[in-house]
Amino acid sequence: MDCSRRHMLRLGTLAAVAPLAGACSRRESSDAGARPIPASALAGARVAVVTCISYGREAMEALGKGFDLLGGVGRLVRGKTVTVKANLTTPSSPFVSLFDRPPGETYVTHGDTAAALAAILLREGAQRVRFVESSPFNRPLEEIVEAAGWDVKALVGLGRVEFENTRNLGSGKSYARLPVPPGGHLFEHFELNHSYADTDVFVSLAKLKNHKTAGVTLSMKNLFGITPNSLYGDEAAREDAVRGRGRMHARSVWDGRRFPGGKQGFLPHGAGYHVPRVVADLCAARPVDLAIVDGITAMAGGEGPWTPPLRFTEPGVLIVGLNPVSTDAVATAVMGYSNPRASTGTPPFENCDNHLLLAEQLGIGTADLSRIELLGSTVEQSRYSYAW
Repeated sequence: MDCSRRHMLRLGTLAAVAPLAGACSRRESSDAGARPIPASALAGARVAVVTCISYGREAMEALGKGFDLLGGVGRLVRGKTVTVKANLTTPSSPFVSLFDRPPGETYVTHGDTAAALAAILLREGAQRVRFVESSPFNRPLEEIVEAAGWDVKALVGLGRVEFENTRNLGSGKSYARLPVPPGGHLFEHFELNHSYADTDVFVSLAKLKNHKTAGVTLSMKNLFGITPNSLYGDEAAREDAVRGRGRMHARSVWDGRRFPGGKQGFLPHGAGYHVPRVVADLCAARPVDLAIVDGITAMAGGEGPWTPPLRFTEPGVLIVGLNPVSTDAVATAVMGYSNPRASTGTPPFENCDNHLLLAEQLGIGTADLSRIELLGSTVEQSRYSYAW
């Protein structure tokens, strides 16, 4: 099956969702204008929360238990190419140690979590596992993840494990155009590295963190990093681009014409309006088949060392689900925020619109805890306050 056909099959249910107004008001991240969530998305509203207090073997066992609670992943990955979007966020400086701990214990995907996931996927019959990230370094992703503390030799030793830095074309000959189904907020399509289309299963492997602009950064916000720096970054139109995507935040006026696939027109709002909508559109264009949030250890306050003040956290959980909206809703509740569907101005969305609600409006999934089947530990048993 060719990559475009693979992707269009995954878009089948989303494409039927009725259109939304593209230029919605600043406060439209509420029930107003919401569209019915397809039965297929609700069927995936099953999330497992598993206690895990350390990395290494315990992480492997906990991740396997989470998958078992969901009914196993073999049926999803057997014979398939599985692409895993890691969270390796960093500006243009090397990874740093926070709280005297390696970066994988605070703000980036831990190498042990990545290894556990790859081992399970291959054991369950995946044909190959490809780790991806649009990293602002002109280096192969293998070198970048090693700098973050991953054991690349051990990963490759598991079997068919690949890496691709998706900041530009990479090993592809052209960019893949992934359409946003009708109703997209700011985009009609995205131009992405081939890895995001040339795959059968897409996994988002995130950390349990706050985000200064989006409130929380979990499996959905992790997709902000699939956009190539060469097209959406501050050095756009250059294949050697390494600078970040500051202009995607558009802290003042948004002009969709500056980006491939962006809708026309100006929007006089700040990053708290634009970023959540970009996230929702990305999740509609590149659906997540498996969402994993590492809350073994992480941090509160922001997404990286550049967003102080920060606080080390030890929630001791792994959260896994088949729908990113539902998975992130449970993760948000575990962080101590009682209402994942909170409106703008309510923690953790004090300075932004709620991208979980915006994704609901696109029919991607539900953030309503009463409609999510929770497996394993309860939210009450797992809650770890991220509030200051």
